[in-house]
Amino acid sequence: MKHFQPICFALLLFFSPGCKKYLDKAPLDSINSENFFQTTEDAINAVNAAYQPLQRPKLYNLRMWTSDIFAGNSVVGAGGGTDGIETVQEANFTTDPSNAGVLDLYRGPYPGILYCNLVIANVPGMDIDTVLRNRIVGEAKFLRANYYFILVRYFGDVPLITKPQTPSDDLYPSRASKDEVYNLIVQDLKDAIALLPPRESYSGADVGRASKGAAIGMLAKVYLTLGNYSEVPPLCQQVANMGYALNANYADNFDPAHKNSVESLFEVQYSGSTTYGFFDDLNQASWASTFMGPRNTNFVAGAYGWNQPTQEFADSYEPGDLRKDLTILYPGCPDFAGNVYSATYSTTGYNVRKFLVPTSVSPQYNTSPEDFPVLRFADVLLMEAEALNELGQTSQAETALNLIRHRAGLPDIQTGLSQTAFRDAVLHERRMELAFEGQRWFDLVRIDNGQYGLDFLHSIGKTNASSKYLLLPIPQVERDANPNLSQNPGY
Repeated sequence: MKHFQPICFALLLFFSPGCKKYLDKAPLDSINSENFFQTTEDAINAVNAAYQPLQRPKLYNLRMWTSDIFAGNSVVGAGGGTDGIETVQEANFTTDPSNAGVLDLYRGPYPGILYCNLVIANVPGMDIDTVLRNRIVGEAKFLRANYYFILVRYFGDVPLITKPQTPSDDLYPSRASKDEVYNLIVQDLKDAIALLPPRESYSGADVGRASKGAAIGMLAKVYLTLGNYSEVPPLCQQVANMGYALNANYADNFDPAHKNSVESLFEVQYSGSTTYGFFDDLNQASWASTFMGPRNTNFVAGAYGWNQPTQEFADSYEPGDLRKDLTILYPGCPDFAGNVYSATYSTTGYNVRKFLVPTSVSPQYNTSPEDFPVLRFADVLLMEAEALNELGQTSQAETALNLIRHRAGLPDIQTGLSQTAFRDAVLHERRMELAFEGQRWFDLVRIDNGQYGLDFLHSIGKTNASSKYLLLPIPQVERDANPNLSQNPGY
């Protein structure tokens, strides 16, 4: 993490036969779990390591936001040919178990789960400050819940590993049911809420760690995903009562100068440091600006041209929506850092703007310090509005939705809408508010058992989309390594 420099400590433990490369890099004769968890510094270093996999391209530095591409908001763009072919396959719904992007998403969370399990297993018994010990365990519980939440939404049933594994354990685990996975996620988040401090307790280098508000907001999102709507509004109100609010300026959510703002419940931290190579797991620079900058331009350093919004997405903005000029580049849009945009810079005529960092802030392709948002208060308000509507309280739901619309420069939502019409309005607002933040795919697949998503994808011409693609396939290389892994239906 930007603030929380992880250590590479060796562990004579295993978590997945398909992920052994993460262990092979460590010196097996220096530190192990028996002699490591001794001091306060050890405990802090261990939980710091649990944050680090969030930063990797397997998760928030690439694969999470590319899910907006197969959700229909954008196309790969990039350099053509085989550049991003795995994402093209996902977007065309021709994905198979050999897809490299799918493998990244499957493997990405498990190193983090391993590190979380080590903290949860060892730190509670350490003789260190009680408040700090509770916080560290709470951080690990929050992070483990988030890692499993990623896995279960993409893959459904997955191996559920809740303790550090030794050679005497079953190293070829079967997939646990998604209900079991969600049970762990909910319990972990409840534990995290009880153990974590509010964000105001953090200062200096600790700003950005998981907090009580982050855990409450994440639990609300889990309950919304499960359709447990009655649980959602009270949790959203708790978040509001803790002082979270919308930034006056929408763009501040993506500006390196306004990290961990009043709107941020949790974001992946980047420092822009070039200590490690740009493509290394320990890289501390964000990829978003470099990858999304208009290709072959000087808008940003690097500029690979990925993630190009579609015409249909651009046309979905309501007249007067202030977010359009802050989210996408289009012909005639306001200049970006003195650069005039041309439709020739993209295969669709559009590029993403919201994650671009000017060269005055990030002078090289590998120096972007921009954090990536995981959970914002805007999302919390939209969850509250959606849940209240599903509970038959549509008029009460208007308040939260209108807060989002007002910041966007839009009028109040029409009063008297039916429950169905209001649901469509909230989901539209989620699409525009959270665009390119890796949220849209999860919204498509959770509503009406995914039928909402299929109907939308078919409406924009993605006729290959079928129910089997609502879950990604279990990677074949993982099934080859673990004969107890079953495959998702249809693959």
